[in-house]
Amino acid sequence: MNELIKVNLNNNQEPVVSGRQLHEALGVKTAYKDWFPRMVGYGFTENEDFCSNLSESTGGRRATDHILKLDMAKEIAMIQRTDRGKEVRQYFIQVEKDFNSPEKIMARALLIADKKIISLEAKIEEQKPKVIFADAVSASHTSILVGDFAKLMRQNGLDFGQNRMFTWLRTNGYLISRKGNSWNMPTQKAMDLGLFEIKETTINHADGHISISKTPKITGKGQLYFAEKLLGEETA
Repeated sequence: MNELIKVNLNNNQEPVVSGRQLHEALGVKTAYKDWFPRMVGYGFTENEDFCSNLSESTGGRRATDHILKLDMAKEIAMIQRTDRGKEVRQYFIQVEKDFNSPEKIMARALLIADKKIISLEAKIEEQKPKVIFADAVSASHTSILVGDFAKLMRQNGLDFGQNRMFTWLRTNGYLISRKGNSWNMPTQKAMDLGLFEIKETTINHADGHISISKTPKITGKGQLYFAEKLLGEETA
């Protein structure tokens, strides 16, 4: 079948044609800018039957074109009431038959499936660090020290050492930044969210007095919570 006018596929895998190419193929003498609005007046709707587009004109300047669905193109060809219009319409009918053949339908289905698989693989790859980390935390229900959590984050691709981890937690309001006995202790907000627990260790000193050392540890819930935020910041 000779190609009277180029037929492309849009993002929805529907056959479409250029309005300007159709205008030329039909041999219409009226200027395109005057002819096309008259064609639209026969009951076609923008963004449903056609959409506007810019194309290169022969002079190198950008010219307004339109992308037409095949049904609209067929109707416009019929409206012309000329032998050329009839020929173009018959051409579109043959294109449509070929487009709806079992082989072409299967080919399009495979193409769509392939695109979906590629998109899914990309999403899985993007989420992989989060999934790996979540699995690791889920396997261990114990709370860990801030420094150990920083090591886990480093293993997941973030350049976080212990000091930077403490700084991030203070800056974001999860640990107390005020100097004193409560420095680096969880804030009330962090405790209410269940992100930390405090380990108390009794220390017996040589002079006989006893003191209690308090160390913040990140709970399993806190590990997932902070990992999501930190990995999200990294990929944003």
